[in-house]
Amino acid sequence: MATNGTKASDGHVLTETVNDAPSTTPNDKPKTLVVKVQKTKKDLPEREMWGGKFDFLLSCVGYAIGLGNVWRFPYLCGKNGGGAFLIPYFLTLIFAGMPLFFLETALGQYTSIGGLGVWKLAPMFKGVGLAAAVLSFWLNIYYIVIISWAIYYLYNSFTTDLPWQSCGNSWNTDRCYTNYSIPDTRNLTSAVVEFWERNMHQMTDGLEKPGEVRVPLAITLAIAWVLVYFCIWKGVSWTGKVVYFSATYPYFMLFILFCRGVTLPGAYDGIVFYITPDFEKLKESGVWLDAATQIFFSYGLGLGSLIALGSYNTFHNNVYRDSIIVCCINSFTSMFAGFVIFSIVGFMSNVTKRPIADVAASGPGLAFLAYPEAVTQLPISPLWAILFFSMLLMLGIDSQFCTVEGFITALVDEFPHILRKRREIFIAIVCLISYIIGLSNITQGGLYVFKLFDYYSASGMCLLFLVFFECVSISWFYGVNKFYDNIEEMIGHRPCVWWKACWVVFTPLIVAGVFLFSAVEMVPLTMGDYVFPLWGQGVGWCMALSSMTLIPGYMGYMFLTLKGTYKERLRIMIKPLTLVRAQENGPDQQTENQSQNPANEEAYI
Repeated sequence: MATNGTKASDGHVLTETVNDAPSTTPNDKPKTLVVKVQKTKKDLPEREMWGGKFDFLLSCVGYAIGLGNVWRFPYLCGKNGGGAFLIPYFLTLIFAGMPLFFLETALGQYTSIGGLGVWKLAPMFKGVGLAAAVLSFWLNIYYIVIISWAIYYLYNSFTTDLPWQSCGNSWNTDRCYTNYSIPDTRNLTSAVVEFWERNMHQMTDGLEKPGEVRVPLAITLAIAWVLVYFCIWKGVSWTGKVVYFSATYPYFMLFILFCRGVTLPGAYDGIVFYITPDFEKLKESGVWLDAATQIFFSYGLGLGSLIALGSYNTFHNNVYRDSIIVCCINSFTSMFAGFVIFSIVGFMSNVTKRPIADVAASGPGLAFLAYPEAVTQLPISPLWAILFFSMLLMLGIDSQFCTVEGFITALVDEFPHILRKRREIFIAIVCLISYIIGLSNITQGGLYVFKLFDYYSASGMCLLFLVFFECVSISWFYGVNKFYDNIEEMIGHRPCVWWKACWVVFTPLIVAGVFLFSAVEMVPLTMGDYVFPLWGQGVGWCMALSSMTLIPGYMGYMFLTLKGTYKERLRIMIKPLTLVRAQENGPDQQTENQSQNPANEEAYI
């Protein structure tokens, strides 16, 4: 008996059974199930692949290296024991971050399909792909808001005097000050804070007072979405060219800012604070939790984007090597950014005469308050503001368009006959819908909405829940040995046994532990002294559960809609129906298992 594998026009394998010799017995039955993955259409456009040798590598670098590397890692490192923080950070990276990164990119490359289609390997876990699509949709809506803020600050930096450098503007109050050496500022507000709150946001008192849409921010948000659209509209052959600029530009800016930062008075003290280890901190559980969450967020795991980026590789690309390179570059960038940021933090500590620990900030507080405050103390301050905010723009934009690409790829590959020919229109519709929903983040009360999105919709709990099932679905249910065989087919050799140990034992344990600890430590959302109302927290939990419930929900849906005994249903749900490959240079495919209920199996391919 032999299996004749033919390719559908969208690259999926159609498996048929043929006989090599005439049957010797009247009851001879074919040993291979006839599986039709998709019907063939001659006019279906072929699936694209990366055009250049380094397109995939730079796309992963641009995607993984984002705002968190610059504004979160240095703060966490300084807060959690300096150099000692690198111990839990690298342990989490080695035991969980790198194995998951490699798993996702290899999974995408082997199947050559987006984040929904790969779960043909483990049908009952398709809810993981659905949850990833919902998570990335929420993330796309609010992450780009930060980019719109950066564009707003960048626009306002093209001037001889920065607008947050003085107190003589229409939005300033009588309590405004610019002398940062004043020892007691409890009843005063800095010019930088007033620009942030009273000029850009015109903030209201809470979530229940949304106010009006801020027109300048609506314009910058529209600009950001137009940039994202034109970065991905022509497919990965075009995106691969864009990342040569967007992924490398931040490194030039970081280097320039580093050279300037280390020459400032107080920079040495800031860098010493950053790297000096405090091993006593390692006794605190919060330090280990911070290290784990930083790894999962920084590497962009669980969103389906790495699967999508890997799916455009050639079948025999060395994804093993590329994954290790990207992970090393990511962590090196985080550490190097720490030297840049803490040289500035040390300088501001020197100016304000405050302890370095009090000056250091994280997140938007660093990018839009602490750093703008620092540049006002530098000669030619608009130049340094332009360099910094253009770097933030580039750091954010490639992470954004790669996440959008992951979302688009998942849906286009799931419905290729409908969407692949209309890809440009579909991307435009997704961008427009996301922009309209995102307007809720740029009203006068939009900062409260942004915090709600950030805390709940793509929070650590949602992401960790998804990543746990992603890992065990491949290592436990599809089979880690089988996945090793797939990797060997692609790269020509088997990776060391370390990856197998991580996928089967270490990574699921770490992810589950961090998830449970996050759930226990989770507290109601606040912003400063403002406590979010119960109805607002309810909206947040609805966003969180919108992704998490899809994983068990799809399992229940599949179990209830299949026919047969309970044992037959579970067997169909767990076993891969067919190994799907879309690469033209990959070996033809055979079905994975026989079935007593072929009709049911075809329905879930």
